[in-house]
Amino acid sequence: MMIQGMLIAALTLYGIGIAISAYRIIIGPSLPDRVVALDMIGVMLVSSIAIISVLQGTKAYLEVILILAILAFISTIAFSKYIERGVIIERKRND
Repeated sequence: MMIQGMLIAALTLYGIGIAISAYRIIIGPSLPDRVVALDMIGVMLVSSIAIISVLQGTKAYLEVILILAILAFISTIAFSKYIERGVIIERKRND
């Protein structure tokens, strides 16, 4: 019973963190701030889904966690590359 309360408290804090990160995405003064906030939301969503999986006592969400983590990682890399170079996919020139 005590563990369930702690997990629910953790879910509540993750919800607050996601709301704060969403605010940073909307108001963020620069593009790197928005990218970091988006990455934070991805990490917190993965953690929240893991907590929900533990609360429900099922392994059904593990594939969802894996796919969401991979997508969050790839999107962070793509945004970082866009910030650095201005393009995401580079094309070779035929000279």
